[in-house]
Amino acid sequence: MSESESAMGRYRVAIVGSGPAGFYAAEYLLKRTQLPIDVDMFERLPVPFGLVRFGVAPDHQKIKAATRAFERIADDPAFRFLGNVEIGRHLSIDELRRHYHAVCLATGAETDRSMGIPGEDLAGSHAATEFVAWYNGHPDYADRAFDLSVERVAVVGVGNVAVDVARILCRLPEELAATDVADHALDALRESRVREVYILGRRGPAQAAFTNAEVRELGALAGSDVDVVSEEIDLDPLSQEEVARSDDRALRRKLEILRGFVGRPSAGRPRKLVLRFLVSPVELIGDDRGYVSAIRLVRNGLYRDERGSLRAKPTDRTEVLPVGMVFRSVGYRGVPVPGVPFDDRAGCIPTVAGRVRDPETGRSLPGLYAAGWIKRGPTGVIGTNKPEATTRVDLRRLETARRDRGGTRQDSRASPGQARHVRRDCPRARGAVSAGSNAPSRRPRNRSSRVPPPSEPRGCSRSLRR
Repeated sequence: MSESESAMGRYRVAIVGSGPAGFYAAEYLLKRTQLPIDVDMFERLPVPFGLVRFGVAPDHQKIKAATRAFERIADDPAFRFLGNVEIGRHLSIDELRRHYHAVCLATGAETDRSMGIPGEDLAGSHAATEFVAWYNGHPDYADRAFDLSVERVAVVGVGNVAVDVARILCRLPEELAATDVADHALDALRESRVREVYILGRRGPAQAAFTNAEVRELGALAGSDVDVVSEEIDLDPLSQEEVARSDDRALRRKLEILRGFVGRPSAGRPRKLVLRFLVSPVELIGDDRGYVSAIRLVRNGLYRDERGSLRAKPTDRTEVLPVGMVFRSVGYRGVPVPGVPFDDRAGCIPTVAGRVRDPETGRSLPGLYAAGWIKRGPTGVIGTNKPEATTRVDLRRLETARRDRGGTRQDSRASPGQARHVRRDCPRARGAVSAGSNAPSRRPRNRSSRVPPPSEPRGCSRSLRR
């Protein structure tokens, strides 16, 4: 450390959340600047990587390989991972702000949006995110039960999460056994009696959010035939106009792939996957036991709103589709961080250029930032967070904060095997799992290792080997 660094101390930044947005922010601070910065990353769970670890389907290992880049970031001696620390329970935002020149919130969108229809609280009605977390071994969901004895399942939504859920339900057990799916999920899926899965989209095929690669993968499933309803795959005049004006070759290719499913002869596979469009659920119907037995759908038409976007509107045509389980995947929202302003309507932290904004005064809060889904909402893919992270923490304001706060915010860093200064000063955080200069490891291929729940702290260690 230079004499000037020693006199002024090092910049200290806390990042709350260990998903892609958090790691990309850490990378920018540690690798892309010339400033003396220490980064401490706080995570409620004992292991890092957030959405990549617990949200990406186990049969998509190439996407999960993004954790290798995060491991390289965590190898930096100035980086520290602190697991089993929940903000608002073990530490407060005010405590973090007292110890750090800047705090960056990257907690993601942790919960789902509801459909807001009658019967949504029936047994057998689930958030798709819960199922995804369950088969990925998330400790909060390891004990969830999903009735896979039913024969027909509906998945509401046409985004990547909805497609993941449908695909996992249609995979053969031997295919899943070759992935890192959680053991308890693999055991249950081996006994699955699901035979038909319906993916339901409220708009037409031209507006479907899934990618070409995802829809091609559905058509190549070894354990499931795929079909679409011919009437629903035909484009309405507004969609035809939109496609004709567009130069999006990927969109045209997507429509070609979907049309190729029409009238596709059955190959006699054990399951059937049906893609439906222009339908919305209006009611979940229950049986005498309070379990889902059917879903009432309304047929939709499309109209152009005042901004020129195509929206769905219900018609007077309805149908009842018998199903025994429903997964909703209709959007996600952030969860408030205690002590931080929150826009409940948008499900995000209000910001101005990445700085957290006080809604009462309209001014940004000094040293408090947000990045990723908690800042902008659940849009984009993993890599979308990377360019955004470079603009989140204003380094000029960091300089001002360090000077105004006297330069030393508990600046001494412990050795890799020791507890951090925050745990010394705040006994509530002493159960934290600490990784020093060693990178947190990826979840191993051996699925038998179960991540401990946050209520079972593992103590302080040099690295996380799960």
